Amino acid sequence: MSTKDFVEKDYYKVLGVPKDATEAEIKKAYRKLARENHPDANKNDTKAEERFKEISEANDILGDPKKRKEYDEARALFGNGGFRAGAPGAGGSFNFDLGDLFGGAQGAGGGFGGGGGGGGIGDVFGGLFNRGGGPGARTQPRRGQDIESEVTLSFTEAIEGATVPLRMSSQQPCTACSGTGDKNGTPRVCPTCVGTGQVSRGSGGGFSLTDPCVDCKGRGLIAENPCEVCKGSGRAKSSRTMQVRIPAGVSDNQKIRLRGKGAPGERGGQNGDLYVVVHVDSHPVFGRKDDNLTVTVPVSFTEAALGGEIKVPTLGGPAVTLKLPAGTPNGRTMRARGKGAVRKDGTRGDLLVTVEVAVPKELDDKARDALQTYREATASDDPRAELFQAAKGA
Repeated sequence: MSTKDFVEKDYYKVLGVPKDATEAEIKKAYRKLARENHPDANKNDTKAEERFKEISEANDILGDPKKRKEYDEARALFGNGGFRAGAPGAGGSFNFDLGDLFGGAQGAGGGFGGGGGGGGIGDVFGGLFNRGGGPGARTQPRRGQDIESEVTLSFTEAIEGATVPLRMSSQQPCTACSGTGDKNGTPRVCPTCVGTGQVSRGSGGGFSLTDPCVDCKGRGLIAENPCEVCKGSGRAKSSRTMQVRIPAGVSDNQKIRLRGKGAPGERGGQNGDLYVVVHVDSHPVFGRKDDNLTVTVPVSFTEAALGGEIKVPTLGGPAVTLKLPAGTPNGRTMRARGKGAVRKDGTRGDLLVTVEVAVPKELDDKARDALQTYREATASDDPRAELFQAAKGA
């Protein structure tokens, strides 16, 4: 029997029973029709012979609870040769040729599997007629799990980049059973999902939803003799240490994705990914604002008033000299270009230098006399005059 026949034929109609018929009703109907159409009772009657084959075929499907369940789900999804998507159209559905869905070409055995290399929807039903797990029952590749880990870096390591060891725990293929889940290494294809790891269920309106198969837990395989180490899951917890390169310029709480560094896949499936959440410690001198570093530099009153050159520290490099203009106010920010964090394109941000005028806590007599002289010389200058004038104008 071809997959096309399996989906298109109404076996309930063949046996003359309703879709909610019990096993006993199906069995009774089959026996009655089989007696009436048996070849021994209808010599040289080709129509009765064909009818008997059709009745037997219907009983083979509806008389087996698992086959009947698969048949009902397939009929709900592909009903009468058309894919029921619930879209507007004749009968409320779009109708497609099953030959297109199952590969577009009829195989040598009369089935629709395509002559190209398989992989069509027909593979989902292939195991229904080959339950021994032979060539017709294919298991699907399964992608490995993603893993998430955390790492804490110093401020300098985050700016310059670092290679750090990460100890991770994940589900790996069980070494005792080579990932098969069976201690003899010979699991069988799950008869419920036919090796796909998924089952379809109707959700109303002609739509069908896909869920992981509960019988094989999404693996597509069932272990007849479960491995004592992994209990038939094919996976076992494993710890390993990896050297992971954290790129330069990473920021606090940034999540880095390393493709293919997660848990290994099953049956040729891709490895999962590794996600590393980075935490960055603070620095006693430097701060960060996007791709720029920040630093606050104290200057004396005379440096701010008369101007001059000041030396400014950089992160991990030699100091730079900045020119301080005369009359520099407290809180002014200057820029040392190229001394900041590394950007994604490899260039660097800037170092933002904020000036803070330092007021001495103690003065000797000479300094005090000098400041007293300065006060007298500038007595006519009131730095708050504009403030009061603006306040009155408001």
